[in-house]
Amino acid sequence: MNCLVDPRSFLRFDFGAYHPFKTYRLGLTYALIEAYGLAEAPLACILLPRPATDAELLAFHLPAYLEVLRLADSGMFVPNLFSHNLGTGDNPVFPGVYEWATGVAGASIDCAKAVLEGRARIAFNLAGGLHHAMPGHAAGFCHINDAALAVATLVLAGKRVAYLDIDAHHGDGVQHAFYKTNQALTISVHQDGHTIFPGTGFVGEIGLEAGRGYAVNVPLVPGARDDAFTRVFDEVVFPLLDCYRPDVLVTQLGADALLGDRVAALGMSLSCFEQYVTRLEALDLPWVALGGGGYDVGNVTRAWTLAWGRMNGIELPDEIPMTWQTEAAPYGVVVSALRGAALDEPSPVRVLEALDTTIDTLKEAVFPLVRSA
Repeated sequence: MNCLVDPRSFLRFDFGAYHPFKTYRLGLTYALIEAYGLAEAPLACILLPRPATDAELLAFHLPAYLEVLRLADSGMFVPNLFSHNLGTGDNPVFPGVYEWATGVAGASIDCAKAVLEGRARIAFNLAGGLHHAMPGHAAGFCHINDAALAVATLVLAGKRVAYLDIDAHHGDGVQHAFYKTNQALTISVHQDGHTIFPGTGFVGEIGLEAGRGYAVNVPLVPGARDDAFTRVFDEVVFPLLDCYRPDVLVTQLGADALLGDRVAALGMSLSCFEQYVTRLEALDLPWVALGGGGYDVGNVTRAWTLAWGRMNGIELPDEIPMTWQTEAAPYGVVVSALRGAALDEPSPVRVLEALDTTIDTLKEAVFPLVRSA
């Protein structure tokens, strides 16, 4: 059985007209999944979100921060907002902000529990993957770090977890949570931190103490295309998974690494994204999948629909149903092909030369440290 979180209860929350994070992308993605008949796939079950409890949130976040975020739920100014990086352009407070953040977190925690309890082999929270929030402050459009909480749920149950993050932005909050333990192997493939938020995720960040070698970062120079991503998957991600042999897989499937994103400057194709998900499914591991970034809504909806199809062993036709195209048009989303045009353009030489250095460094400094249980 594979579980999908129904995100439509989140559509009432709004980061603001000029904020790049659009919650309507969740509704359009779920609608595209329905248009392809995937919500009723033979192995599919639907999960409804519920708020994470205080006890669950305290597995990563500090009580003082949670209290300020709770007070901010009215959307009004409250004391100490700015000391927690709240009320900024990136991390606005809006009516229901606490309900939004804890609802996303509760859904990701329930995905982890469904996998733990054997009720699902794969559980996918489209709204999740908000990987930047830190214990005591919001960051990068993320108020609560549902990804860290999902991994913590699995680690506290005694599982060894591989966390794979392909968002264009470094998965800094999750790395921070597990930087000193070997119970979670965190791998983040992202745009170089010299060129994009959060300015971290360099190859020398490899963990501390028992976690030394279990934080892996693959920064990519802007302009990286499918050939660069394929090399990363072939030479770093899947070899490290073979070495680590996790009990459970957690992935952050941010769609902002795709070509055409409004915020990032990478160039993965939808076909490459789909191939990556196909390879993950073939590992046959218990798998918690989370959404993440993505600021071209057409890319987001197509990528996560392709992912859910592959999780269910279904290869979807490339022609997008007309009913969905009609529904998406009022949002300015106009796409007719699920995978888009083939992208054969190679990465610039400077990208591949930098990647050579990164892979050589990881093979020397990280690979010898990663061990199976």
